[in-house]
Amino acid sequence: MTEVVVEERFSLIKAFKKIPFSTKAVGALYLVILILGLVNGFSFSRLLSDSLHLFGVWALFSLANVPSIQAGTGPNFALPIGIVNGLLAMVLVLAAGFTGMGFIVVASLVAIIFGSASGFLYGKLMNAVKGSEMAIAPYTGFAITAVFGLVWLSIPIRHPNMIFFLGDGLRHQIPLDYFRAEFILANFLFFEIFGLEIRTGELIVVVVACVLMWLFFRSKMGLGITAVGRNPKFAKASGVNVDRSRVIANMISTAVAALGVIVYAQGFGFIQLYDFPMLLAFPAVACIVVGGASGQKANVRNVVIGTFLFQGLMAIALPVFTRVLAGGAGAGIVGPIRMAIQNGIILYALSRMSKGGK
Repeated sequence: MTEVVVEERFSLIKAFKKIPFSTKAVGALYLVILILGLVNGFSFSRLLSDSLHLFGVWALFSLANVPSIQAGTGPNFALPIGIVNGLLAMVLVLAAGFTGMGFIVVASLVAIIFGSASGFLYGKLMNAVKGSEMAIAPYTGFAITAVFGLVWLSIPIRHPNMIFFLGDGLRHQIPLDYFRAEFILANFLFFEIFGLEIRTGELIVVVVACVLMWLFFRSKMGLGITAVGRNPKFAKASGVNVDRSRVIANMISTAVAALGVIVYAQGFGFIQLYDFPMLLAFPAVACIVVGGASGQKANVRNVVIGTFLFQGLMAIALPVFTRVLAGGAGAGIVGPIRMAIQNGIILYALSRMSKGGK
């Protein structure tokens, strides 16, 4: 009996040691703030509901990094390419008169088409700058965001609920309640159990996307892309078209990001334009690194674990710190504390990527 207990303990310790340091560190911080929240009067169901909400709207951004990492082009710091295509799809579909669930379905199809097309061009760029992907990708994302800033100002749309009150150009934020398109997925099959709010529609989209990604990387094409990321020379010798595989991986990555911003927008009830896409790439990469991904290897498990811990931490940190530090000068430092935690984790993620994930 004693030997069995010792073996079980040893196996648990061994399993704990296998968990990446980033996952353990952020997981521990999440638990600390969760306990701090409970001690200060927050209900467990509210804190967990907030964590699940941010997980649901952020998971696809994190998932978009899996194909690019597996193909050897690194995390997709050019995520804004897919995001602006998703935003463009939503703007055009709203201008065409679609509302409600019809808006979500049509915008998703258009976003996937736009995202795949731009991902093809981005994949070609990555093939042209082999070895410098992580240096080129962020600037590509910044550039496309700036270009679309001009697009939002000059696009010939005159819908009164989409343009500035004075002059031409789309607003910085377009409320979706005007089009009965806010919280469509969030409210789909929504239910509450013991105070825990489950936004079923968002979670269904995330689960389906994760399962499809998992199945894809077990297909012949997916295995070929993985082989390219691990050892391009061996993959080429085995008959895999390296450049084509990298392009396909980036097409999938950009299309998933384009779809992700639709889930994100309906989850908050408005579309954000202009500089907004630049704010999403680095947290999305941080999510997947927190889950245990490296610069050469990533999977769906890394996405689920990392996104829940990182975004869950961001979800509960603000209300908990606000209550703990309520009153006086303490309330004024809540925002900086939250940003320090977020940017510290992002900085750690980037340092891991620069070292190959070690």
